[in-house]
Amino acid sequence: MGIVNVTPDSFSDGGEYLDPAAAISHGRELVAEGAGILDIGGESTRPGAAAVPAAEELRRVIPVIEGLGDAAARISVDTSKADVAEAAIAAGAGIVNDVTALSDPRMAAVCAEAGVEVILMHMLGTPRTMQDDPRYEDVVIDVRDFLATRVALAVDAGIDERQIWIDPGIGFGKTVAHNLELIRRLGELRELGRPLVLGSSRKRFIGALSGREVDERLGGTIAANAIGYLNGADVLRVHDVKATCDALAVVAAIIGEREWRLAAEAVDGVEAGGVE
Repeated sequence: MGIVNVTPDSFSDGGEYLDPAAAISHGRELVAEGAGILDIGGESTRPGAAAVPAAEELRRVIPVIEGLGDAAARISVDTSKADVAEAAIAAGAGIVNDVTALSDPRMAAVCAEAGVEVILMHMLGTPRTMQDDPRYEDVVIDVRDFLATRVALAVDAGIDERQIWIDPGIGFGKTVAHNLELIRRLGELRELGRPLVLGSSRKRFIGALSGREVDERLGGTIAANAIGYLNGADVLRVHDVKATCDALAVVAAIIGEREWRLAAEAVDGVEAGGVE
């Protein structure tokens, strides 16, 4: 899953692709590098980020979704607003990536009616507050229980369980130790039986461990994604698609797995059971 941030303030590439033409060009480049999904977002969810009105979010993402309609990849909209999701689906998005796991009262109904896939993510608090002082009894069990509850809520609202993916929310209300424990114990989240999304790309915990600034975290990101792949991640959400695909092709060959296949083949009806 290649990241296309149409924002001025995302932690890694804020402002680089705010112009729709630049974002569309970037999305096409990510597809050429191997992305099977493009995740298009118009509101930053970095720690401390300010909320964006729905009208502004729509202004940012809809032209990009429409402009990538003929790209050889599935389109995901990264939003927590039902109004934005509804318009994005009409424009061509087939996946709703909701970091608040259906907190908008209309979101579940919008997704159920459209029959799109939904990514439910765990976040402690909001982007404004999530890193203030995150605490858990056991981060993996707490995250697993939260996601189980949200999956049940989604199914009760009419979303086909086969359309639901889950995301532990690396960096969303977690310390470095929490993030490491989640990646280490991804297998426990697979007990929920849903495809598992992992988003570690360039995040703060990698900088804390490596001492690198955001634009120097490729090595640490590849390490986190390789371990995530080995531990059962089905979808990897990344900024650096080409390097990630190269690294995982080698990892897959070394461990004797089936040849790494680009996500464009694998995500069409993805089932829980490991990245292809």
